Amino acid sequence: MQEANKEEILEEVLEDLENTQTEKQDEQTESCETTEQAAETEQTAEETDTTEKEKEASDDNKKGFFKKKKDKKDEQIEDLTDRLRRQMAEFENFRKRTEKEKSQMFDMGAKTIVEKVLPVIDNFERGLAAVPEDKKEDAFVVGMDKIYKQFLTTLEEAGVKPIEAVGQEFDPNFHNAVMHVEDEELGENIVAEELQKGYMYRDAVVRHSMVKVAN
Repeated sequence: MQEANKEEILEEVLEDLENTQTEKQDEQTESCETTEQAAETEQTAEETDTTEKEKEASDDNKKGFFKKKKDKKDEQIEDLTDRLRRQMAEFENFRKRTEKEKSQMFDMGAKTIVEKVLPVIDNFERGLAAVPEDKKEDAFVVGMDKIYKQFLTTLEEAGVKPIEAVGQEFDPNFHNAVMHVEDEELGENIVAEELQKGYMYRDAVVRHSMVKVAN
């Protein structure tokens, strides 16, 4: 009887051990499944993240592609604008250069005309200087003197003016010394007498004054 009870007790203990082992196996299985599910979930999340990043990169590449196209167009506009500015600057320089050349040509032509007119003025002056004192009030002489003065006024309005000489210090830029004299009343290198009047057209000398220099 006691042996029968021992066998029953052993059987119950074995069953308990088997049940405990089964429960542990089930728990391990569940733990593995949970771990696998977590790994799968993490992998899915990583794949999703990678996909999103690839999508963002693709969108960035598309944006960059269109942006490059836009930048290329902007570069073309800037290039054309720069070329236009350069052409406008070149045209402005050409216009100024042309105006300057025209002005120089006009001045050269005017200077040539003045040079041809100066001998006429010289003859007027010689003729009036040769008139005797008792004839200076004659109508003809008065008329010629008025014409001479009108002539000088017209030339002055055109930019022609006589060069000052007598009493001025000799300047080779304006005076042409043909004689030297000793004169204690005058300082050194002073123009004592003007033999032929010189003229300027604007800022250029048309004819130097022919002078006599003292000391």
